[in-house]
Amino acid sequence: MRLVIARCSVDYTGRLNAHLPLATRLLVHKGDGSLLVHSDGGSYKPLNWMSPPCRLDVELPDEESASAGVLEHWRVTHAKTGDALLVRIYEVLHDSSHELGIDPGLQKDGVEADLQRLLAEQVDVIGENLTLVRREFPTAIGPVDLLLRDPAGGTIAVEVKRRGDIDGVEQLTRYLELLGRDPHLAPVTGVFAAQEIKPQAKVLAADRGIRCVTLDYEGMKGIESGAPRLF
Repeated sequence: MRLVIARCSVDYTGRLNAHLPLATRLLVHKGDGSLLVHSDGGSYKPLNWMSPPCRLDVELPDEESASAGVLEHWRVTHAKTGDALLVRIYEVLHDSSHELGIDPGLQKDGVEADLQRLLAEQVDVIGENLTLVRREFPTAIGPVDLLLRDPAGGTIAVEVKRRGDIDGVEQLTRYLELLGRDPHLAPVTGVFAAQEIKPQAKVLAADRGIRCVTLDYEGMKGIESGAPRLF
């Protein structure tokens, strides 16, 4: 990755035209060929950019540009669309290159798989004296996230979501219909568990006889969320 801080102007031509007047900016040229133009504000969002596949060519300025103080032109051309980004460099304040290596990617915390795993280890969040039969219990239309047994011998099917909406309730309804046909599992009840459940989903779940449980992910991990608690 190459990082250049320079006094520059930028012109974008293609499906739309845009102009950035002369100012000091950060130019980021990545290993994938992309070029991003940043100012000191606007958080992470660049003022302009060119995404790959693209090519950067460094050119000497013509006489007119050179007489105006331009040192070099950076011309970035998109390989498919032909869109072009022309950066006129007037002064370079910093220029460095860095080898970052292969990025391992973003590892998200609190995804549905994490919620499902924690809930399988803490089924008492759903109710007392419950036992786990299996995670990802198979059905003809896909696996149920958790299948539990209650002390009376009944079965509880649990669908786990980060954000619960109507589609999740419909999905659980279809699972319940199939599971209820198995005499070894009947009677089967449903629990819709999520960190956040939309009001419409709660109404539909109540209409289908499905219980909703709001999950405290931080609490389940054993981390204090900072919210006031009675105990």
